[in-house]
Amino acid sequence: MTDFTDLTVPGATGEPFWFLGGQTRVRVPGAVTGRAMSVLEFSETQGQAPPLHIHDGEDEVWIVLDGEISFFVGDERHDLGAGEIAYGPRGVPHSYLVRSARSRLAAVFAPAGIEEWFRRNGSPVTDLDGAPALFDLDAIVASAGEFGLRVAGPPPGA
Repeated sequence: MTDFTDLTVPGATGEPFWFLGGQTRVRVPGAVTGRAMSVLEFSETQGQAPPLHIHDGEDEVWIVLDGEISFFVGDERHDLGAGEIAYGPRGVPHSYLVRSARSRLAAVFAPAGIEEWFRRNGSPVTDLDGAPALFDLDAIVASAGEFGLRVAGPPPGA
């Protein structure tokens, strides 16, 4: 399995930040791909799930790096493990649910741009962090419209 820490991408922050209770890293920013795509890495724990949402402007491909994650795309559920891939087309409601104790997920967004929403709504990880930073879900949702992102429902349950 590829460890993204071995990749060298000019402009990639690689620095983790807290987002919705998990750690996120921008691995390939849109600035280095001519805005064609961006790649983010999410490290999360069991039970984490974003609200059901719709991207109006980009397609999303998820690559499970470690762990077990259920992806919900439209009316379908896909239970995936390390090395497996799912696709979330723009305009289709989707979410995921982490089923294993820990997981790592790469998400490819095409075209790029949504990574700025993640950065704007994240908070830095420090050496003193023993737990995820608190976050204001209402504020995060309120800023989503600017990026063509709409919440369509609550996070999926187990």
